[in-house]
Amino acid sequence: MCCNHKSVDLSLLEDVLAHYADVKGSLITILQKTQDIYGYVPIDAVYHIAERTGLTPAKILGVATFYSQFRFTAVGKYLIMVCKGTACYVNGAERIIDAISEELGIGNNETTEDGLFSLSIVSCLGCCSLAPVMMINEDTYGSLTPDKVKTILRDIRKKEGL
Repeated sequence: MCCNHKSVDLSLLEDVLAHYADVKGSLITILQKTQDIYGYVPIDAVYHIAERTGLTPAKILGVATFYSQFRFTAVGKYLIMVCKGTACYVNGAERIIDAISEELGIGNNETTEDGLFSLSIVSCLGCCSLAPVMMINEDTYGSLTPDKVKTILRDIRKKEGL
């Protein structure tokens, strides 16, 4: 969970903690805003939040690990979320995942060595009529085929000058 340890600038949390540290029931909001700031929930931030809120690090980690929305390692510039819900599964989600893994050389919850792409397999993206579907950051791609996926990824690499 926390083996990618690198020091983070905790001062970036000050506005969040100034607003929410003393508000009962605000831990999830604090964790969401922490992840918005850093792209994940750094372990240093967990201890800092604990100091400021009076909660134990164990309590904070217990809440954060319960919810799948929270990540504990940094993700790539492009977060690829592939749906594996029922509609996507029966329409070939496994083939889409295999195509991404083949093209990028990563599996679920991994990031490419260049830090450009991360892959996350999710339970549902709420786009069943577009199955199989994936999101890359805020963009949704539906009715996917392995070839379509590879073209999308190659276009992003090209856009990045790679």
